[in-house]
Amino acid sequence: MRSVKSLVAAGAASLLSSVAFAADMPSIMPPPAYAPPVVEDFGGWYLRGDIGFSNQRVKTKEWVSYPSLLSLDQDNGFDTAGIFGIGVGYRVNNWFRADVIGQYRGNSNLHATDRFVFSNAGVPTPGVDTYTGSKSEWLVLANGYVDLGTWWCVTPFIGAGVGFSQNTISHFVDTNTPTLGVASAPPGSTWNFAWALHTGLAYRVTPNFTVELGYSYVSLGNATTGVVSDYTGFANNNRMGFKDITSHDLKLGVRWDLSSPPVYAPPLMRKG
Repeated sequence: MRSVKSLVAAGAASLLSSVAFAADMPSIMPPPAYAPPVVEDFGGWYLRGDIGFSNQRVKTKEWVSYPSLLSLDQDNGFDTAGIFGIGVGYRVNNWFRADVIGQYRGNSNLHATDRFVFSNAGVPTPGVDTYTGSKSEWLVLANGYVDLGTWWCVTPFIGAGVGFSQNTISHFVDTNTPTLGVASAPPGSTWNFAWALHTGLAYRVTPNFTVELGYSYVSLGNATTGVVSDYTGFANNNRMGFKDITSHDLKLGVRWDLSSPPVYAPPLMRKG
């Protein structure tokens, strides 16, 4: 009888010990710990479009020498004109990207004069040539950009590009005073090496859509008219040349990223 009571007592003690141990354990196991995902730089293709306007200058005009030229003072200028461009590019990582763009630069009106003095039978004689016409370009550039960091979705950038420009002079007319002679030329086009420097601000509206406000200094090379003939139709194979055409461009652009950034799924939580 005593052995039975001892066995029952031992079993009861074991049961109470197990209940007390279970009470000390948490009722729900904690979820497993996961390391945070690593955010990496990634590249991707993008398309771009730009509109804007130019502010163009030409350094000098080249013309057949006036007979017995004594002095010459030039005034050269082009009006503002529209810019329309498209391109395709690749973003290598979060700080460097490159693209190739094509631009049509609309007709910019020419306003220029030559004020000169030449020797007419030994007598200094003043004269003025007034020029009108228009200029347009097709421009192709390969560009590289450095993005300088992002703050509140705004990214400043700098860049440079090289390429080619087809410069066309059309509707050229030369009016001379005091002789009132008028000369004109058919359109003339010239391909030139071109280069540009860029800077601006980019604002990321969505992960795949960015708006840019940019400035570019563009060197477009030279341009020339067709053969100039006077009002009688006489032509001596002379052409009017325009040297060192440059432009200060202001543009509004958009970029569409064709590759989305990687998406990380949240870790699964273990249920208790």
